[in-house]
Amino acid sequence: MASRRGLELDGVLLLDKPEGLSSNHALQRAKRALNARKAGHTGTLDPFATGLLVCCLGRATKISGNLLDADKVYRARLRFGQETDAGDLTGKVVSEAPADFSGVTAGQLEQALEAFRGEIQQVPPMHSALKRDGKPLYEYARQGIELERPPRTVTIHALTLLGCEGMHADIEVHCSKGTYIRTLAQDIGRLLGCGAHLQALRRLKVGPFHLDDSVALDTLQTMSEPQSVLIPLNALPEGLLPQGQHKDQHL
Repeated sequence: MASRRGLELDGVLLLDKPEGLSSNHALQRAKRALNARKAGHTGTLDPFATGLLVCCLGRATKISGNLLDADKVYRARLRFGQETDAGDLTGKVVSEAPADFSGVTAGQLEQALEAFRGEIQQVPPMHSALKRDGKPLYEYARQGIELERPPRTVTIHALTLLGCEGMHADIEVHCSKGTYIRTLAQDIGRLLGCGAHLQALRRLKVGPFHLDDSVALDTLQTMSEPQSVLIPLNALPEGLLPQGQHKDQHL
């Protein structure tokens, strides 16, 4: 059924979010490309980050909560020798390693990573959307205000060193909901004693969904039948449906 507000589409879109767009901007562009009436995403990626953005359309929005709670997998690039106030490349440098710092060896980094496997405590960053007294923390951070944040327990199921080049390293992180990869980068740098920040981030997996099965936004926008890439309700993994709901039932 069509209307001036778009088509009543039901299903899941696996979108490869490009660099430079907020998650909401990417969602809105995908929504326009599909001419969809109702859509939402299931977990924000920062504008500099890329990768899997799971978008739920129509009645599929009922599974959004389960996907927000799902494990995630990321590939991250760390930059050693500098810590920033935001924990990533968008922030201001707040501390630097000595001028003679020449980088980190793979052995040093592998030893440090061991401390971050399993259940760990993370202090959420000030540059985050977590709210205090109805305001997101990033609004306080923009005013130069730093608030106490209690640490939270998160789980790093797997942490794999993919490569280390002295001043940079690539890691793959399989983590529970609520894990901040830029905080992980920052904490790794502090443990090593040289400082570090997140230079690049790509999300590879959300729950049962893989980046390999996604479509790039620019590809979606040029398709003659973009609705064909939607995963229909009856093809969704059983565990994502509301409790007591089966694939052959209407959501």
